[in-house]
Amino acid sequence: MSFKFVKTIAKSLALVALFAGSCFAFTEGTDYVKLAKPIPNAQGTLIKVFSYDCPFCYKYDKKITPNLVPKLPSDLKFRPFHLKTKGKYGVQGSELFAVLLLKDQKAGLSDRDLYGPKSLLKKAKMAYYTAYHDKKERWDAGPDAYLKTGLDAVGMSKAEFDKAKADPKVKALLKEWDASYDVAKVQGVPGFVVNGKYLIMTKSITSIDGMLKLINELKTK
Repeated sequence: MSFKFVKTIAKSLALVALFAGSCFAFTEGTDYVKLAKPIPNAQGTLIKVFSYDCPFCYKYDKKITPNLVPKLPSDLKFRPFHLKTKGKYGVQGSELFAVLLLKDQKAGLSDRDLYGPKSLLKKAKMAYYTAYHDKKERWDAGPDAYLKTGLDAVGMSKAEFDKAKADPKVKALLKEWDASYDVAKVQGVPGFVVNGKYLIMTKSITSIDGMLKLINELKTK
């Protein structure tokens, strides 16, 4: 075999490798879909739409999302959106989660800390997941009974909550979360949206590393 021939083969293989490396490994319609109605002001974010009423959200919040969020690219902010239209107490859940998320932020917690031990949002969320999915609690006594589960988990009184939920910042956050409905219509919840435009198809997720690769690809589109 001549030196020239070997050099030509090596050059060809290098070009193939370079071309393969520049190709998108994921497919629209299979791994993700482009939302017909993008979420406003969401560039540079990974939004997770969830519901206390959703068993898959519980599973993701136990095993997937806490391991995913710390590994997100530094230029992508994680933002949780609660879906108020799912569950008997979806509205009350959204109000409490919005209050607690803002309290977490006021306490200096970053988006990477929302699955940490200091997060009030995490404490209340896991209290609802456990009560609803593990203990089959349905809060038949009404909304105050539902709220008591979350408030007890974070040590907040009902009076404190009622005052906090009147804050304009809470109302503005809840208005943002209204976009959750259009996301949930596509494939249910949980729903992960990159840059407010690209919804990851959860059925295609096979590993956290694979999900991270997809997120990294979508954030550059």
